[in-house]
Amino acid sequence: MKNKTVAAWLAFLGGPVGLHRFYLRGLADPLGWLLMVPTALGIYGIRRVLNFGQDDALSWILIPMVGFTIAGCSLTAIVYGLSSPEKWNARYNPGAASDALPGRTNWFTVMALATSLLVGTAVLMASLAFSFQRYFEYQVDEAHKISD
Repeated sequence: MKNKTVAAWLAFLGGPVGLHRFYLRGLADPLGWLLMVPTALGIYGIRRVLNFGQDDALSWILIPMVGFTIAGCSLTAIVYGLSSPEKWNARYNPGAASDALPGRTNWFTVMALATSLLVGTAVLMASLAFSFQRYFEYQVDEAHKISD
């Protein structure tokens, strides 16, 4: 029996490494393994900033990848948490009754929803702001080079 609350928390806490996908579909799920790629690239971008400074162009391409992955996994947690018990049990617990306990929403599910909404939105906005700031700074630097 796949529990909706557990899946929502796994999507929020371990989504960037595919934990929710592995919980729901098993270790053979290719998308679960693919989620690790942008996460690893984003973490590598953070390491590059720490090693080479903020002017490293590759890092400002890589860092938003982890942010967008976290935001996407937060959205997945919200989708899981908001699914009806009937829909959840039909999809992930096909042998269970449509109103079986693993598909029901409880306070832990609501906490996962609220936390995912709060953190996912903040990370998404921070990733967008970082990306646009770096892009516009790059454009200004290029304009200065042309004007000189």
